[in-house]
Amino acid sequence: MRVLLVGGGRAGLALTRSLAGEGHAVRFVTRHEERREAIEAAGGECWIGDPDRIGSLRYALDNVTVLLWLLGPAAEPDLHGSRLTMMLERTIDTTVRGVVYEGTAEGAAEVERMATYNEIPHAVIDVPREDEDAWVAAVREAVDGVLAAPRGR
Repeated sequence: MRVLLVGGGRAGLALTRSLAGEGHAVRFVTRHEERREAIEAAGGECWIGDPDRIGSLRYALDNVTVLLWLLGPAAEPDLHGSRLTMMLERTIDTTVRGVVYEGTAEGAAEVERMATYNEIPHAVIDVPREDEDAWVAAVREAVDGVLAAPRGR
C-alpha cells in the first residue's frame, strides 16, 4: 500500500515510521526541503509540495492507495474548504481507494459529501496529536477501515 500523507507534522513522522516499518510506502508532503532528512529517516518518500497549491500535488497521487489529509485545525480555512475539494476531485479515476481526514467540522462535511458522491470510502479522525501513540493508532485504524470498506461507503 502507498499513502499520500498531507499534514501530520511530528506525529506524521511517527505514522510514517509505523507504516514503513510494515513495508508500506509513505509519500510525505512538506513545503520545506529541510524536512527531507527527517522524512526519509522515518522511511518516507519526501514530496515537496504545498496543500495550498494543489497543482504542486498533481503527480503526488500517482500509485497512491489512500489519501491522508491530516492538517488538523490548520489556521488556513481554504485547506479545509476549496483546496480540500480540489484535492478530492483529483482522486477521481485514480488508484486512490480511500480518504482519511483530520481537520474541521466543515472539512469533514466536505469529505463526506465528495467521497459519498464519488463512492470512495472515507474516515474522519478526531484524536489529539498530543497522545502520539493514540493518534497513530487512530489513523492506522481509519486506513484499515477504508481499505476494508466496499466502494460507495
